[in-house]
Amino acid sequence: MQPVLAEICSALPLSGSIYIWAAESAGPRYARFFGFIVAWWSCTAWMTFVAGNCQTTANYIVSQLAVWETDFPGGISNDNVKWRAFIWALSEAILLVAVAINYLPPRLYSGVFKFSLALMMVDFFLCLIWLPIGVHRTYGFRTAGEVFTQTYNGTGAPAGWNWILSFLFTAGTMTGFDAPGHIAEETKNARVIAGKGILSSAVATGVLGFITTILFLFCTPDYDLLFSLGAPQPFVQIYALALGKGGSVFMTAIAALGLIMNTSIAIVAASRLVFAVARDGVLPLSSWIGQVDSAGQPRHAVTVIYIFGACILCTILPSQVAFTSLVSAGGVPTIAAYGLIALLRLTMTPDRFKASYFYLGKLRIPFYISAAIFNAIVFSACVIFGAVTIFGVISWWLTPEEKWLRRELVVKALEESDLPTDQATS
Repeated sequence: MQPVLAEICSALPLSGSIYIWAAESAGPRYARFFGFIVAWWSCTAWMTFVAGNCQTTANYIVSQLAVWETDFPGGISNDNVKWRAFIWALSEAILLVAVAINYLPPRLYSGVFKFSLALMMVDFFLCLIWLPIGVHRTYGFRTAGEVFTQTYNGTGAPAGWNWILSFLFTAGTMTGFDAPGHIAEETKNARVIAGKGILSSAVATGVLGFITTILFLFCTPDYDLLFSLGAPQPFVQIYALALGKGGSVFMTAIAALGLIMNTSIAIVAASRLVFAVARDGVLPLSSWIGQVDSAGQPRHAVTVIYIFGACILCTILPSQVAFTSLVSAGGVPTIAAYGLIALLRLTMTPDRFKASYFYLGKLRIPFYISAAIFNAIVFSACVIFGAVTIFGVISWWLTPEEKWLRRELVVKALEESDLPTDQATS
């Protein structure tokens, strides 16, 4: 999938990238229709990610209550309204911190990126080195036979469906690779750098993620102990079992701080996307959302993301399940958009974008087919996805063609994407 995204990102390195990519991939006739739909899909997904990250961070922090066996009024349970209110308040506070970081001067923000990357690598190497040592000294490793040949079906569904559900569960790690495109207008030599960002992030996620998954499988306690862990984030209790209570506090602090930093970075990408969509007049209040400050930063778009995220988090109060379902379903449109772009490139514009630095050449058709099939397997339809699509169709129907993605602009972009770089910029 990522080579397909890198190819079109290099050809069209613009803020709001993914919906422009979909529009241009569809060709002049259907560009506006697919552009509007993917604009709504991607905005919904990215803003939902922000709320989900905040709640995940809160779960890491509050899981220390279970580690230290601290009583909570009514118990540590999602059936307890006081507990849900506590999670909600903490999540809202984390959202405020992540949004506040986005108001830092642009010259300081590169430090946030570097600090976040450093935290992730520290977390990775601690899990790679310290965690196995702790497991060896305490409850012991799982056997190779258990890790590589044993399966557990706790769903009650047929074995085949259980495999598909396991595959879907990890699909969240396969999204977000379009982020380099959203900040392409603020990136030097974006035609090359943004595409490299997509590819390098995919390689890093695949390699490091595979290593981490195998490591965690060896370090996971037996099923009886694993399913007895009652913390919102059971891995915090696994840290406590392997590393002791003090070690779990340190690992939780690293994870929580890293998640806050990563949430702030997600807001950077999301705000550029929302800004670009509003700049083109697709969203309500577009004239206000599409404004930038004196430093060229889309502050109003950041504010919109905060309001949206804060409202989504409020669904924790009536039901934790409702919030989890909402966040999970909100991510579906991104997977659908990736697959749609590959399908449109295969069926509508297979021979365009030849000027891309990452043009796939003779391999493009196999890549488009495999990417479309892969995302179709991962994708699962839902009511929320359908509702967002309806909003996209309504926007396409009500917005005059002369206001957004006029046919002549689509044709011009397609023609320029086929020209060598020196001719396209001359």
